[in-house]
Formats: sequence, C-alpha cells, structure tokens
Amino acid sequence: MDTTFVAPMGDRGRLVVPAELRARQHWEQGARLLMIETDGGVILVTREQAKSLVRSQLAGKDLVAALLADRRSAAAAEDEVE
Repeated sequence: MDTTFVAPMGDRGRLVVPAELRARQHWEQGARLLMIETDGGVILVTREQAKSLVRSQLAGKDLVAALLADRRSAAAAEDEVE
C-alpha cells in the first residue's frame, strides 16, 4: 500500500489531505492528526495509529529485563569505583 500523495502547502501553512488518502486512512472531518518529526521526515497519523505503531515496534522486546540489566551494570560499575 505504498502510494505517494501530493499536498501543496497553502497560505498560513495549510495542507489539504487528498480525499483518496483520507478515505483509505478513515480520517473523517475534524480528525485530530499527530505530526511526528523524525530524522527521516514527518509522520502524519492519528493518536490510535501512533499507539499501534509504537506497540508494533516494541513487540517482543522485554523492556523490564533491559532496564534491570542496565541498572545492574551501573551498580556493578559503582561498586568497582568504591
């Protein structure tokens, strides 16, 4: 579903999202969209789409174990200094 759409920048920075894209993304009038700036550009999503994107990026990662390992490593480094 990689499709390119063009939305020229209007006066006062206004963008008109093409109707086909709005329909495909199920964005209705008044939908609140997030603009997430990244090193590679800007991502335009709804809050629910952003949540889904983050969840998919974190899927399968054990964040608690990673945090505990970092804390243990820092504690061991502090013990060596003392």
